Amino acid sequence: MITIKSGREINMMLEAGKIVAACHKEIAKRIKPGMTTLEIDSFVEKYLAKFGATPEQKGFNGYQYATCASVNDEICHGFPTHKPLKDGDIVTIDFVANLHGGLADSAWTHTVGTISNDASRLLKITKESMYKGIEQALIGNRIGDIGHAIQTYVEAEGFSIVRDFTGHGIGKTIHEDPPVPHYGKPGKGPRLKEGMVITVEPMVNLGSWHSKMDANGWTARTIDGKLSAQYEHTIAITKNGPLILTKQE
Repeated sequence: MITIKSGREINMMLEAGKIVAACHKEIAKRIKPGMTTLEIDSFVEKYLAKFGATPEQKGFNGYQYATCASVNDEICHGFPTHKPLKDGDIVTIDFVANLHGGLADSAWTHTVGTISNDASRLLKITKESMYKGIEQALIGNRIGDIGHAIQTYVEAEGFSIVRDFTGHGIGKTIHEDPPVPHYGKPGKGPRLKEGMVITVEPMVNLGSWHSKMDANGWTARTIDGKLSAQYEHTIAITKNGPLILTKQE
């Protein structure tokens, strides 16, 4: 069931989103070769606590960490590890903050040292595709309009869009209706209404869009071992257009 949030609820989520956005900016300042994703995970949990927030995904369906940390060919839900990051790596840090019951979710692909031209272009197109999708998050449009905008842009640039994982509604829990695919046909799917809050979080691959699952049952990676990137914002549907609750810029 799709829930409509009140202005008060959206404001609570916006306050959580400000913390998430600021935390991502701090990660970008700190990340460097030799750092581990477990160190990043610990930093995120401590940063949230400093502002009275908690990592909502820790304990969610048995998940053990404050963040998902997906490196290079990992698409999503990578486990933080003790393995040092290397110059040229890309790593997507994804986490949800809970601030007094308001949730905000954002993933960002961070660069480690100097990355390749292919990786740089992948990140650029992935981030731009997210904003192309967000532009379609207007009252009266449909979920399919978001996915279509993302898919057509990504594929025209020679990349592929992951189909196995989607965005989602968010509110009292991390994952609510409706699913928000990053592919599809315009004019299809649930109609967007004022007060809906969703995530737009395209996962874009350098090679094939197909994924495979690691033995841990959580981590998805590209089937061909090529790079994957992801950017995600939590947005509210408002009469003034999409309101980005996790805005960094």
